Amino acid sequence: MFGATGSGDTSGYAGLVAPIIYPAAAERPFGGWYDVVADSIHGLIERVVIDRGEITFHIARQNLVAAANILRDEQRFEFCAGVHGVHYPDDAGRELHAVYSLLSMTHNRRIRVETTTPDADRHLPSLVAIYPTLDWHEREAWDFFGMIFDGHPALTRIEMPDDWPGHPQRKDYPLGGIPVEYKGGTIPPPDQRRSYS
Repeated sequence: MFGATGSGDTSGYAGLVAPIIYPAAAERPFGGWYDVVADSIHGLIERVVIDRGEITFHIARQNLVAAANILRDEQRFEFCAGVHGVHYPDDAGRELHAVYSLLSMTHNRRIRVETTTPDADRHLPSLVAIYPTLDWHEREAWDFFGMIFDGHPALTRIEMPDDWPGHPQRKDYPLGGIPVEYKGGTIPPPDQRRSYS
């Protein structure tokens, strides 16, 4: 109905996994000011992706602090709007992604910086000393995804209780829930509703 294809299950609990198609790396010249920014952190970049007119610099975690300093001081990306955690369990060796949204108020430009870490070693350098606005954002990424930001002044849970087991935004976290009773029926938790095997 209404253009739905495939199984028609829109609940999200079917265990259906859509393939993740990553945008391909862009080739130089990127165009305009993108090249100037790329040149300033040239030796620190793993790859550059331009998708839908937005540029993302993929940087290895060991180069993250150096790149952030250059972007803030030389390219005038004075403001970091936040760090966003993403969990790709099938991306072996790069399961956890940290995506930083940077803004240059001087030049009215926006970029993204993305770094990855394996699930087995979830340590990333903290950027709070460079961008103080990341204080609570890094705590949230720790709380929900389990990323450990080395050098953070107070890396504690920010939304979940201190004794909460696990990190609830990861894709391997159980959905859980409690049965809800209505007159004449019971609705079980999402991960117990149907069997798809």
